[in-house]
Amino acid sequence: MEEKNVQCNSVVDGKFEEVCPEKVIKFKPPLYKQRYQFVRDLVERHEPKKVADLGCGDTELLRLLKIYPCIQLLVGVDIDEEKLQSNGHHLSPYLGEFVKPRNLDLTVTLYHGSVVERDSRLLGFDLITCIELIEHFDSDHLARFPEVVFGYLSPAMIVISTPNSEFNPLFPIVTLRDADHKFEWNRMEFQTWALQVANRYNYSVEFTGVGKPPAGAEHVGFCTQIGVFRKSSGEATGPCVSEQRDQHVYKAVYTTTYPSLQQERVLKFELVGEVLLQVERLRLGHLRMLREQKRNSGALPKDPSVAPSLMLGAVFTEAEKARIENSPKPFCEGDRFFIPLRRLLAYPRLHRLPVDEERVRTLLADSVCLSSDGSAVTVDLHNSWDCEPEDN
Repeated sequence: MEEKNVQCNSVVDGKFEEVCPEKVIKFKPPLYKQRYQFVRDLVERHEPKKVADLGCGDTELLRLLKIYPCIQLLVGVDIDEEKLQSNGHHLSPYLGEFVKPRNLDLTVTLYHGSVVERDSRLLGFDLITCIELIEHFDSDHLARFPEVVFGYLSPAMIVISTPNSEFNPLFPIVTLRDADHKFEWNRMEFQTWALQVANRYNYSVEFTGVGKPPAGAEHVGFCTQIGVFRKSSGEATGPCVSEQRDQHVYKAVYTTTYPSLQQERVLKFELVGEVLLQVERLRLGHLRMLREQKRNSGALPKDPSVAPSLMLGAVFTEAEKARIENSPKPFCEGDRFFIPLRRLLAYPRLHRLPVDEERVRTLLADSVCLSSDGSAVTVDLHNSWDCEPEDN
């Protein structure tokens, strides 16, 4: 849409004013996406296991974060219960996440409640985000916020973003950027507050932001200012043990658990499917090799168990080839074809699974035929649906 034809938003969020289009500042990507990307970059660098978003609203940030394999617990808290209920389904696993499960468990939970109330279920988190949240607090809530988040919850890292009021004169017709904002701080006000909170609760803080100003206005700083707080080593500032127990003031309105290879039924399904697929590839490859030998009356390939896989289109790195070649080779006894478990585990798609040979034997026992000593999967070399190329 062309800028000259739109009734432009004179603020970043909320209230619309009809203004001269050429005066409107547009961020690319949009400012909210820049804020979310900032959090995503932190997650990529620090790989937190437990992440909570306070004031999660429409849950869009949670939807972006749930794809990260390091995260095992993802929590959103918001005062708007209706919004949580209407957006919870966006956090459900997709079909593809059942087909290709995660390596680690992931539980996602949405809580209805005020972020200035203590709930012990949010203790022990690695990262808590507060994106465009504090400016919605009245003075009482703003005073209680550090006591709860920094003092009681005391996560390893906290990210707080808030509007930079020094940027506001660059917007046409703006006082506050949203009708619900109780205040908007300039950089000195935010940094003074943040440093006081950090010093009181044993955190360090670094300041940055997103939304660069236009050329010639660099002096106003970023449109959104951000403080990244990290818990300092040394004496703990969290609550005592008696304070931590069973303070469940939030109402859980949505929760879901993602399929993962940590769950035995999921692991077994994945393992059995991959084993059957690899066994069939090896069996067909071995038959192809025998046909070639018969046709050419020549010697077998130097490694008859690797060559068929390569002929069937498998592509391996040098390290993967070496691992496969150094594992026990498939063999025939009469009309039975044997594939050692150690051989199967050498193939990439099985090698990545969190199992050893003994666990594989246990999981496969009631799903495939194993050799008498349990060391190999065994199948008939020939099946009724096999056909020689001459039969076509």
